[in-house]
Formats: sequence, structure tokens, C-alpha cells
Amino acid sequence: MKKFFQLVFTALLFCGSLAAQSSQDLVKKSIQEKQTSIIDEFKTFLSIPNVASNSKGLQENADWMMNYMKVKGIEDISLLTLPNSQMPPVVYGEVKVPGATETIIFYAHYDGQPVDTSKWFPGLHPFKPSLYSGMYEKDATVLPWLTEGSIYDMNARIYARGASDDKAGVMAIINAYAQLKALHIKPTVNIKFFFEGEEEAGSPNLEQLLELYKNKLAANFWIICDGPVHQSGKKQLVMGVRGDTHLELTVFGPKRPLHSGHYGNWVLNPAMELVRLLASMKNEKGEVTIKGFYDDVTPLTNAEKQALAKVPSVEAQLKDELGINATEREGALNDALQFPSLNINGIQSAGVGKYSANVIPTKAIASVDMRLVVGNNWEKQQQKVIDHIKAQGFFITDKEPTDEERKLNAKICMVIRDKNSYNAQKTSLDNPYVRRISKAISLVSNEQPVLLPTLGGSLPLFVFEKVLKTSPVTVPIANHDNNQHAENENIKLKNFFEGIQLFSSIMIMGK
Repeated sequence: MKKFFQLVFTALLFCGSLAAQSSQDLVKKSIQEKQTSIIDEFKTFLSIPNVASNSKGLQENADWMMNYMKVKGIEDISLLTLPNSQMPPVVYGEVKVPGATETIIFYAHYDGQPVDTSKWFPGLHPFKPSLYSGMYEKDATVLPWLTEGSIYDMNARIYARGASDDKAGVMAIINAYAQLKALHIKPTVNIKFFFEGEEEAGSPNLEQLLELYKNKLAANFWIICDGPVHQSGKKQLVMGVRGDTHLELTVFGPKRPLHSGHYGNWVLNPAMELVRLLASMKNEKGEVTIKGFYDDVTPLTNAEKQALAKVPSVEAQLKDELGINATEREGALNDALQFPSLNINGIQSAGVGKYSANVIPTKAIASVDMRLVVGNNWEKQQQKVIDHIKAQGFFITDKEPTDEERKLNAKICMVIRDKNSYNAQKTSLDNPYVRRISKAISLVSNEQPVLLPTLGGSLPLFVFEKVLKTSPVTVPIANHDNNQHAENENIKLKNFFEGIQLFSSIMIMGK
């Protein structure tokens, strides 16, 4: 009798798996049939400027998304904002599924990084989407936008700001539900949509907004769509993200620019002093030498170490792809991402190239970015850097130095703290939703996703955990070579369309 019930149970599991796979086949076919209309809609969305500092453009994006969600059959659509606030609204939607006892919220953001059109490849424009047969820098050719009934080449790429980060996520999530609705496939969970408009600005209002709408945002789990798939091309299921904070450092020299011949070797050069200061913060092994920088890092669990050991090796591929011979830290890329980092985003002082002049500049400025891991506190991490600067003999100020301060101090550094910072967040590998989501992903990719303890990039997921007591996971869809945050941003069509299928699979996943 026991053997009989075991056979029945196995058969039921098999039938359930076949049903899930059958649904995926239907979704995949539906996406293929609607390729051209989905791309036309995506192209329209990408044409709306979405730079985080452009409030008018962000409002236009939000209005377009509301209308698009309505067309796709999403219920209870609204804009979430704060009273007397100029923040870009969160575009919210909700679908209640009869009989469903669980609720999952899907997150993506629609704002984008600043653009410098002059740095984009010839023929490309951040808000005039272009289609190319592959990577522009590998002699790809421009392709026409297709008409209904045609099939796109899955290796083709759309170039535009937000193409991968993160309008692709917004479109993939909305269209995942739209496919199910069109096919009359019932989701197994209630679905909520949360599309943020200030992620690239550091999400300064997110915590207050989550507090205000805590009841509306109640859910069993959050799925975050942002970032790239693994460099091997495999799908990723990411358990955490690093925190993020910044400092701007300005080292001062003479009150006016000086002739380098008349005053060189005598007046301290602020650019030289700044690079010496920055060089003192790291050794040749890529280790941060600032006192206590690693002291509060929470050690990896055995399960996390085992997951990292299974991550495919991509280091040789990346060295070839990026044209580099050496790396800052030895070992695997993802091992290095488990530590807090210190990076120089940019340095500025006087002129270079055709603007170069024989001068000792008046100041030198550096923007420093720190990524945090679980255990770090962003305010304490900032203070560790400031204490290090002080230990190098600098007088610290948070404003332009006075004449009196200049007379009393040989070396002066103005430090501007970034207040729109947040800590790291990580969800346990033991979370019961992890297995279910992993299975849903595998139905699309026909293999288990790469399980990653922490993504290298940052998202304010710490705030979700703090306010809503939820443990989100990140499911990226963009190609790893998408030029995120830079000129010539792009999304590979294969990644985009598979992203739609992937999120539909999660929406109908079993328990």
C-alpha cells in the first residue's frame, strides 16, 4: 500500500511538472507571436527621457506606464507618493487572483542614469532607440524595426538609456502578466507591481513611502528585477545586494592657479596630494588599508560558501572581453564581491588634453564610492575613511576653508558625505520561496540558475527588510555586457523576451 501511494505521489508530481511545462510552451509561443508589438511598445517607452534629475520626464514615464498597465489588464493602478513631496511617483498595480492565498510583489525602477549624448557611438542617441544585429563595437549593422508577422533575431540589441537598467524589467514584468491573461492561464499568487522612479538617485524617499503604504504593500515575498544575468549567460537567482555610500573629497592648494615653472617644487600641488591620499587607502593586492574597514563584516555561512563554489568560472572570459591582463584581487570575481569595496568614480583637477596648461591647480576633487556587505553600517564606513584622511595629516572640513584655516593647516580636505546611502541586505538560502523560484526559473532555462549570495551592485533592499519585514530576492534578466550606467546602454532581445517568460513562470509557480 505504501508503495502504491508513493507511485501516485510521483505521478502527480510528474503531471504537475508537465502542466507547468505546457504552460511555458504556450507563453513562449505567445511571446513569439507578439514580438513586434511588444518591441514597438518598448521602443515608445524608451523614447521618453528618464534621467533621475528630470522630474517632468519621470512624470511622463509614470503616466505612460499607468496607461500601459491598464491596457494590459492590470487592476487597481495608482501612483504612490508622499504628501507635499516632489518625489517621482511609484507606479503601483494589483491583481487579485480568486483562490490565491499568497501575494508576490514584483519590483523594477523606471528612472535612469545621467546621459552625455556626445559619448554615445555615432548614430546612437540615448532617447532614440536603435536596433543593431549585435554589439556595436563588433561591427554590428543597424537593423529595421519589423512589422507584424516577422520574427526578430534574438542576438539583436536595442540601444537606449534604460534599455537594460531598468525599463526592460518594467516591460518584462507587465508583459509576463499580459501573456498569462491573454492565454487565460490563472496565476497561482496574487500579484502586486511596484515600479520606483528614484532608484538611481539613491531612493531618498523610499523608507518613508514604505512606512506610509505598509498595509497596501503587504506580501509574502518580493521579486526584484534589476542587474545582469551571470557572465556565463546562465540565469541568476541572487539572495542579496551590497549597500552603497559615497564621499566627495576636495583637497585645496593655492587660492589662485600658479605657474608651474615659477612655483613648482615649492607650493604643494593639490592634485598630487589627493592622489597620494587615495593611494594610501589601498595596497597592491587590492585590499583596503583603512583601519577597521573589514572588521564588522558578517562571515559567509557554509551554505553560501558552497553556493559560491558552484558559480561557473568566467574570469578568463572577462579578461579577454575587457582587454585586461590583471585584476585587483586574486581569485574568482564573485568571491571578491563578498567584501566591502572602495572605488574611485572620478578625479578632477585643472585641464588635460587640449586644455592642459602649465599650472599648479587650486584644488583637486575625487568622488569615492563604497560598496557595503552585511555587517557594515554606511555611516560608520564613511567615518572610517574620514578618520584615515585625518591620520594622513589633513585638516577636515565640510565647507570651503576660511583664510584662517588655510594659515593654520598645511593640508586641507573638504569631505562631503552622501546622506542618500543604505546598508547591504541578504536573504537566507533556507527561505522556502527560494526553492520554488529556482524551479520556476529552471522551467524556462532548462537548467538550475546560478545561486549567488550577493550581487555586486546595490539596491535599497535593506529598506524593504527594515520597514516591511520581508526578505526579497533579485532575478536579473539583462545581458552582462549591457553598458549599464554608461554610454551605449543596450539590451539583447534574447534576454528581454526570456525575461518575460521567466516572470510569467514565477507567477504560476507551484508550492
